[in-house]
Amino acid sequence: MAFEGLSEKLSAAFKKLKQKGKLGEKDVKTAMREVRLALLEADVNYKVAKQFVDAVTERAVGAAVFESLTPAQQVIKIVHEELISLMGGEVSRLHIPSKPPCVIMMCGLQGSGKTTHSGKLGKLLKSQGHRPLLVACDVYRPAAIKQLQVVGEQAGVPVFEMGQGDPVEIAKKALGHAKDHGNDIVILDTAGRLHIDEALMAELAAIKAAVGPDEILLVIDSMTGQDAVSVAESFNQLLEITGVVLTKLDGDTRGGAALSVKAVTGKPIKFSGTGEKLDDLEPFYPDRMASRILGMGDVLTFIEKAQTQFDEKQQKAMEEKFRKNKFDLEDMLVQLDQMRNMGSLQQIVSMLPGGIGNKLSGADLDDRQMDQVRAIICSMTPEERAKPKLINPSRKRRIAAGSGTRVEDVNRLLKQFETMSKLMKQFSRPGKRRRMMPFM
Repeated sequence: MAFEGLSEKLSAAFKKLKQKGKLGEKDVKTAMREVRLALLEADVNYKVAKQFVDAVTERAVGAAVFESLTPAQQVIKIVHEELISLMGGEVSRLHIPSKPPCVIMMCGLQGSGKTTHSGKLGKLLKSQGHRPLLVACDVYRPAAIKQLQVVGEQAGVPVFEMGQGDPVEIAKKALGHAKDHGNDIVILDTAGRLHIDEALMAELAAIKAAVGPDEILLVIDSMTGQDAVSVAESFNQLLEITGVVLTKLDGDTRGGAALSVKAVTGKPIKFSGTGEKLDDLEPFYPDRMASRILGMGDVLTFIEKAQTQFDEKQQKAMEEKFRKNKFDLEDMLVQLDQMRNMGSLQQIVSMLPGGIGNKLSGADLDDRQMDQVRAIICSMTPEERAKPKLINPSRKRRIAAGSGTRVEDVNRLLKQFETMSKLMKQFSRPGKRRRMMPFM
């Protein structure tokens, strides 16, 4: 996950501070040297890292310690606040004018994920009640139009295309089409290059002049580190972008781009891509990201993800089953599917508070284990799922063969389910009932 290395190094630096009952100026500066080194190793722009450390040091040395905080907690609090400020301070939302259509121009280098994230943005806006239209303005890259059509179909968003025509004319005609067909948002998927050149920028400037976009979002790959910041700076100078979409924050990236891009360009990160699915696009919340970097978790995003996947009526019915101790393997399968839709285990764990995410990040969190459990349950008959005690040795062999697993794997699942059932029975006793989220 992004920021994993940075989180570990910051935790180590703060751990040394916590071991001291009283902090002097020397202690703070020593810790800040480690913080600066951690930021540089995370690929944060060196000027940004220096300014950040200077700001924290100045505040930490001269700060009055709150009665409710230890000196070390006070430093962590200051670092948290400065991280939030560094990434923009508050969430930056799309500017949608009162008179439709709103035109969003997506730009960036080739391979940054413009087409996919145009589809993701379209799906997100559609879920918010808008009627977006995707427009194929990339007429150079082979199969770019077809890719956008496939993504649009998956997202349930219509696509406007005119083949290998003039991108400027396509953008203008798309605007008229949107007005005629009631689309209130137009998302232009423009062409990219392997590097910034005059022809690319001239075309993008011509599209901007022709349709006057309300938003110009630069899609940049966070895996490219400092290069991403340089790209953002160049595009901003030539096009005056309004925001950034940072992709691949779920990958093995050091995360320096997220911490540098706002400070270098002055333009906020508006969205972050956190996975390969079309649902994996989130508004960028600086405060939540700062909490995750410092190992404080991101409970709000966790709850929002859960709310989108867990139906309230279904959850109440599940809680009732827990209380009556009627939870079976069919219910377990439903919970697994809902949890799987929330993202990978690593993504979910990274949102847990209290440093739990950091402690578990190195654990063997293999999503294939969840897939294996699902395969085993799916190989059972409805009767076996409802009454696991019916599963004798011959049935276990059949289930193992059907799911491509071993009998030992089937036994392990049944043992886990039995343990889970005993816990449910304990919670169902009077005086011990409490609200639980089944997937936990």
